[in-house]
Amino acid sequence: MNNQGRATRAETNSASDAPTFTGNKALQIEEALSFEFGDFAGTGVDMPAPIGDVDRLGGLNRNSDIGLPGLSEPETMRHFVRLSQKNYAIDMGPFPLGSCTMKHNPRLNEKVARLPGFADLHPLAPESAVQGALELIDQLAFWLKELTGMPAVAMSPKAGAHGELCGMMAIKAALEARGEDKTRVRVLAPESSHGTNPATAVQCGFKVETIPADATGRVDLAALKEKLGPDVAGIMVTNPNTCGLFERDIRAIADAVHEAGGYFYCDGANFNAIAGKVRPGDLGVDAMHINLHKTFSTPHGGGGPGSGPTVLSDALAPFAPVPYVVQEDGKYSLVESRRAAKDEGDGHESLGRLTAFHGQMGMFVRALAYMLSHGKDGVRQAAEDAVLNANYVLARLKSEMTPAFEGYCMHEALFDDRFLKDTGVETIDFAKAMIDEGYHPMTMYFPLVVHGAMLIEPTESESKRELDQFCDALLSLAKRAKSGDVASFKAAPVYAPRRRLDETAAARKPVLRWTPEEPAKAAE
Repeated sequence: MNNQGRATRAETNSASDAPTFTGNKALQIEEALSFEFGDFAGTGVDMPAPIGDVDRLGGLNRNSDIGLPGLSEPETMRHFVRLSQKNYAIDMGPFPLGSCTMKHNPRLNEKVARLPGFADLHPLAPESAVQGALELIDQLAFWLKELTGMPAVAMSPKAGAHGELCGMMAIKAALEARGEDKTRVRVLAPESSHGTNPATAVQCGFKVETIPADATGRVDLAALKEKLGPDVAGIMVTNPNTCGLFERDIRAIADAVHEAGGYFYCDGANFNAIAGKVRPGDLGVDAMHINLHKTFSTPHGGGGPGSGPTVLSDALAPFAPVPYVVQEDGKYSLVESRRAAKDEGDGHESLGRLTAFHGQMGMFVRALAYMLSHGKDGVRQAAEDAVLNANYVLARLKSEMTPAFEGYCMHEALFDDRFLKDTGVETIDFAKAMIDEGYHPMTMYFPLVVHGAMLIEPTESESKRELDQFCDALLSLAKRAKSGDVASFKAAPVYAPRRRLDETAAARKPVLRWTPEEPAKAAE
């Protein structure tokens, strides 16, 4: 036993491999597919045969079995609980995925989102019955504009990529209004951009040209200026960028693009690192989406849909999509179409409608609850703590692991695989070994501009105790890799329910449908 009373890996390894009759290992319960043990002939509910012969199905009666297994209620509950225990969750431990912001979901926000009047809203309810909801949307929009220093915000985009589409469509509409939509066809994007950036630009009919990074991992300003010309529609830059670094030349980038007649789209996926500290509007940004589900509650993967409101500058505000909330004489209403906007004399150049309804109401409630419970100073402190935690991880790990770039980082620490050179251990092996230590691996092989990238985002949620244990585990793995313990890395994960999977085969030949086994043929 070690000095904390826990068995070491070597002491427990032989016991973990001991077979059991059920396949269970104490609280790790083996669980088959419901299709494999369910009863296709019955269900968990006894329904009496219908009385009478009146058929109201209009000839649409089912003429074959439904093909789903029948389970009792206890079987159903146990099945999904057992499956949930095989998955990692933010409520179990740190979730170090870089670029994803897997932080704690404040339970207050979840409680508020479930209040009657918010949770049971219907998108077709009359405006008179949803005045409180419209006021909430309007108040959230106000604070988003305050935090970003932007005059307008489109609330309807459903997630980050949708928000990007909104911003780039606004730029397209502005160019059309200027009569330059046929001549300004190029959009510049750094080589470390999120993959959705060039995809969104292409979706809007632009051609994408990449900008190289300099030695510090930031946009090469000189290379950018060389690519500017009368055919440039704009630029898409993430700040802080995908390498976890603040673009120090951000204002110079904006000025250069504006001088060339283009617009500046900022990917706001990492706004959680600067919220309350920096207003993008002051940096020359024309459009920026905000991932509410990363910055202001229900982080990515945390149990709900996304939301990507997009803030717009004075130059792009006239082209904001409908619908949007207006308030007059204490009454809130939605402007639902460009015709209505034109009649009101505001927003008559709107790019139109992006989605069927106004947005993700549950996310709006959570985000505003997050803002109001934190306050201005709390939102700023959350950003500061996220940056502090990332730099603490960077400082703790750089003795054994290799940071991708020199200097401080923002909200995420980026490492490369140079520390594994000549060890025989690959980046993927290191990730699998983390699973045995009880941690979800960090983001691996991204961003692509760094070889063997390992991107760690601890977020502001983690205490020093949790971070120290996480760092100690990674330092231990790095030392083991350098000591020549290659076999254990190649076998990892040993303690996961399904051990190591063939990920290449799973990606290229996925089995997405269960089919019953063919009965064995009797010997002739």
